[in-house]
Amino acid sequence: MRVSLLFLIIYMCISVNGKTQTNQKESILTKDQLLFLEQLTRDVLEASRIYPEQFISKEFGANKTGGILIRPGGRNAYPSFWIRDYAMSLETGFITVAEQKHMLELTASTQCDQAWITKGGSLVPAGSIADHIRIDDGKPIYFSGTYDFENQGTPEFGTLPPFCDQFFFIHMAHYYVMQSRDRKILKKEINGTRLIERLKAAFHMPPSNGITHMVYATEKLRGVDFGFRDVQTITGDLSFASILKYRAANELADLLQLAKPQDALQYRKIAEDIKRFLPGIFSDKRGMLMASTGRSGQPDIWATALAVHFGLLEGDAAMQISTLFAHAYKAGSLSYKGNIPFP
Repeated sequence: MRVSLLFLIIYMCISVNGKTQTNQKESILTKDQLLFLEQLTRDVLEASRIYPEQFISKEFGANKTGGILIRPGGRNAYPSFWIRDYAMSLETGFITVAEQKHMLELTASTQCDQAWITKGGSLVPAGSIADHIRIDDGKPIYFSGTYDFENQGTPEFGTLPPFCDQFFFIHMAHYYVMQSRDRKILKKEINGTRLIERLKAAFHMPPSNGITHMVYATEKLRGVDFGFRDVQTITGDLSFASILKYRAANELADLLQLAKPQDALQYRKIAEDIKRFLPGIFSDKRGMLMASTGRSGQPDIWATALAVHFGLLEGDAAMQISTLFAHAYKAGSLSYKGNIPFP
């Protein structure tokens, strides 16, 4: 398991245990269990840190980015900085604001400012956020499957960069600003463009329906919906990416309220529209969300759970899903040896 998924699971356990949701009346975990998970999280995070000038291997060199990076795995695993994996670890609360600032600014500095086409025939649109960033020279790799800047971007990993990273970039900025109270960073120019404008450009990079605002892909113009399933071809309207877009819209509205209040309402409205349209587009008769409306359009456990967690599915709909998951788990059809399937 990549450690970012471990962080997410631990965070959700902690959040329902009363640490991040103070109105929780019942504890799922004992005090000792919670302390164990917290220490495990600290240890895994520490093993995943790459300190400045820390040498990883002859192939990947040392961290020359000027600050601490957090990679998806400890030791020599995944020797680059992955945006989505890092962003999914933020809610642990164990990453300092100084560390956050460095990784946020590094990500912003590698955002694509001019669209270009890779040697493999894939397009990197303006506003694109890297899939991962090399530690030795800070070069952005926008596509999965390689560390090679010159030869990145081949159709099996999409003709567009993964859609999720743009929304995780916004989450990184939102978490940092809300924790540090450093609103000035939103107006800081990075490579000549203010951070708040970079966030807006990232938000609008993934192709989206003009009415429902759902992220979508076609066979010929396709980006990975969520980087953990980068070898799967998923087309049509995409539920997971659209769920991430919902959170990003609300978070971008929060940030714009601090920097450009007149623009905040637009993104709040986008979030409202996604919440209104999403169940009707993706729900099956049981209330499960499908991964997409096209290829690989099958029930998506992760997307459905995330929609409940983010509040896209509430009330009776959320209870219906929770009951369905509980019954499926008891019946042995929800997981296999602890693994939850993607579509």
